[in-house]
Amino acid sequence: QVQLVESGGGLVQPGGSLRLSCTASQFTLDYYSVGWFRQAPGKEREGVSCISHSSDGTYYADSVKGRFSIFRDNAKNTAYLQMDSLKSDDTAVYYCAADLFGECHADSMPPRRDYDYWGQGTQVTVSS
Repeated sequence: QVQLVESGGGLVQPGGSLRLSCTASQFTLDYYSVGWFRQAPGKEREGVSCISHSSDGTYYADSVKGRFSIFRDNAKNTAYLQMDSLKSDDTAVYYCAADLFGECHADSMPPRRDYDYWGQGTQVTVSS
């Protein structure tokens, strides 16, 4: 079954860190950009970060710039979102998505409608 599977969410205290993983099953991520989105209760899903299929372009939303890092390991068919200095505002369900030949730039990422595959989401809760 073609799918993306996220893992790594959980409960963490403010200032803590988590690393989310996004692994592709039954297809190769090599030609896909990977985007991370999040959705908090009562809010719309928003783009957080993106990495181009060639890893030469990355994007970070202003709200996470300097705290989150996105990277990928194509040999493991996996992309990652390293989240440091977490705040309560980061609490949300985090989703990864794959966009065939998508490009990410410092000031933009592909819109939600461009993504071909989505994961099921993983909960991140930042609370003391």
